[in-house]
Amino acid sequence: MSRIVNTAQSQAWNGYEGTHWADHFDRYDAINAGFNESLLSAACLTADSRILDIGCGTGQLTREAARRAPRGIATGIDLSGPMLARARERAGSEGIATIAFEQGDAQVFPFPAGEFDAALSRFGIMFFADPVAAFSNIARALRPGGRLAFVTMPPMTGTDLGTVFGAAATHLPTFEISHTHGPLADRDGIRALLTAAGCTDIAVDYLEADGIWGRDIPDATEFIMGWGPVRHHRMLTDPAFAGSARAVTSPVAANSGPPSSTEVFAIDDQVRAAVAAALAPFATPDGIRLRGTAWLVTATTPLP
Repeated sequence: MSRIVNTAQSQAWNGYEGTHWADHFDRYDAINAGFNESLLSAACLTADSRILDIGCGTGQLTREAARRAPRGIATGIDLSGPMLARARERAGSEGIATIAFEQGDAQVFPFPAGEFDAALSRFGIMFFADPVAAFSNIARALRPGGRLAFVTMPPMTGTDLGTVFGAAATHLPTFEISHTHGPLADRDGIRALLTAAGCTDIAVDYLEADGIWGRDIPDATEFIMGWGPVRHHRMLTDPAFAGSARAVTSPVAANSGPPSSTEVFAIDDQVRAAVAAALAPFATPDGIRLRGTAWLVTATTPLP
């Protein structure tokens, strides 16, 4: 693996976070696949395209891109060893030959200059330590006139996801659903970032797509309880959870010291019940369907 500068993210995606995504790849794909068609169309791929998928995870988007470029090649890059193992396994089982995967940090990975016709990403570009440096490196990897297309997450407030995670946050004092991914959270920030990275013809459009979060309310609830951010804030609230040594008291217990074991279990039960109740309006015969939101971003690299 090449040099890593985003060490915190590398630790997360090679630990619990990456393992959870690798183990539940089909569930995460069911959540995010609704964005694939819009994203791939925006990338303007041809049968000969050389494609870079940034933060490719378990590789569903990379595989779909490879199918659209049968005479080209699709290369996925990600920090996560567990997710890349799953990506390689899936590509092999589907018999896709024009595909490759690299483990590395796209912010500093030594891509050959002008190697790719298109770079794309499905929510895999939100975690760079230095976004300008990262997108500058990606832009250098594109040929002149190359195409960049990705989706990134707007703030969750007021969305289906905001409703569900906001219910969990009511009982998890460290969980801030208003948290955003820096300059990638709004149109002006995205345009400024990509301009600084040397991109042109920047467009930012709002996109929505349904995702399936589970078979039914109990199934989706347990999945969400194990999802990385929710699990992290459960650990912060519960000093005994998964060996965590850090205690953060709930608002109810704020003036009475750390929560007791009884209070801890009560808090966790409250989170589970709140999530289940918030999911109820989204139950359908097809499963728990939440509408996801994204910024669909496109740009090009300058011609000589």
